[in-house]
Amino acid sequence: MSEVNFLEKANENQPRIFTLLRILLGSILIIKGIMFINDTTMLQALIKETGIGVFSNNAKILSFIVPYINLLGGIFIIIGLFTKTCSIINIPIVIVAMFFVNIKNINTGGGGFELVVSLVVLVLLILFAIKGSGMLSADEYFHLLKEHRDP
Repeated sequence: MSEVNFLEKANENQPRIFTLLRILLGSILIIKGIMFINDTTMLQALIKETGIGVFSNNAKILSFIVPYINLLGGIFIIIGLFTKTCSIINIPIVIVAMFFVNIKNINTGGGGFELVVSLVVLVLLILFAIKGSGMLSADEYFHLLKEHRDP
């Protein structure tokens, strides 16, 4: 079996914009995770604002879990490892942020920038949950290694 050059195969089958979008998505998730870690009281307040009893009653626990899901999910999405799983895990978080926090902020006179960012992130998460990480990713690299070892 001939040796497959990973980068050559990746460049043939995938547009570069797909990889750039994956890196952008992961970076946004990391930045939001860091912002939430730096200000957990703000995150607790946002979670309580949702008005959903399960979330409001567990705001302290959720304000601890959500930033680390964003942070780890962003890191994994950037490198392309477990991209589908990380995207699926982050989708509910972004949906809650969009519909229960960002839309309320617009109605109270807040800016719409967070809503637009949340919408873009949601679309990208859905795209990568369906399509996967693509060719330039750790998932594909490990898949090619396995194929190369197992004839």
